[in-house]
Amino acid sequence: MKSRWTALFACLLTVFTASAQDYIVECEDTCSHIHGIDLSHYQGEVFWETIGDNTKMAYVYLKATEGGDNQDPTYLQNIHLAQRYGLKVGSYHFFRPRTELKLQLQNFLAQCRPEQQDLIPMIDIETRGGLSVEAFRDSLHKFLDMVERAYHQKPLLYTGANFYDKYLIGQVDDYLLMVAQYTSYEPRLADGRDITLWQYTGKGRINGVRGYVDKSRMMGRHTMRELRFKKTNTYQKTRSNTTEYEIEMP
Repeated sequence: MKSRWTALFACLLTVFTASAQDYIVECEDTCSHIHGIDLSHYQGEVFWETIGDNTKMAYVYLKATEGGDNQDPTYLQNIHLAQRYGLKVGSYHFFRPRTELKLQLQNFLAQCRPEQQDLIPMIDIETRGGLSVEAFRDSLHKFLDMVERAYHQKPLLYTGANFYDKYLIGQVDDYLLMVAQYTSYEPRLADGRDITLWQYTGKGRINGVRGYVDKSRMMGRHTMRELRFKKTNTYQKTRSNTTEYEIEMP
């Protein structure tokens, strides 16, 4: 009898341990910061009405594009429904340093339409693309300048804490940062840079999304006002039946 109970206890302990490894105490459960998520087609069908009922999520960044020709197939539906159910929405582009910059900008502009944005655009910077550090930085600076000229405001930059410390110190001081670091303690960059947003988990859970979702929060005293997309009257439609925009490109 004793050995049977011992075996049962060991089995239960194994199950509990495995479950504990998958469970993450989410930051929004233990603090009062402004929280949000980012999504792409990897999350599949999203139930935005359910997410809208979760008042802890104030914003969402949606993947719009990657490189010169990759467009997220769920973007158009997601941006429409996310806004319908009360979230502030921004769009991001995954930067490919080796891909022609004009193609990347045109790709992003085709999806990330100024009149649809609540939040400034975000550029996802995670790879050097096999370039030297100098060539990568040169490509990045040129692209960020192009994005700023096209949208008439500086984009938010997303990157990992380690990637920033290796390649971006001193290169992007004038930009707001969303930093990914999946730890229980707040990120600290090697140069002491201020961080606007912290993506604190890539394995978050939320009602309305099957599987994992990336979650982030505002840092310190930062507020959503800093991310507000500034609409201007400089976006001129080129055709009456389209929403293509004249843009400035080097």
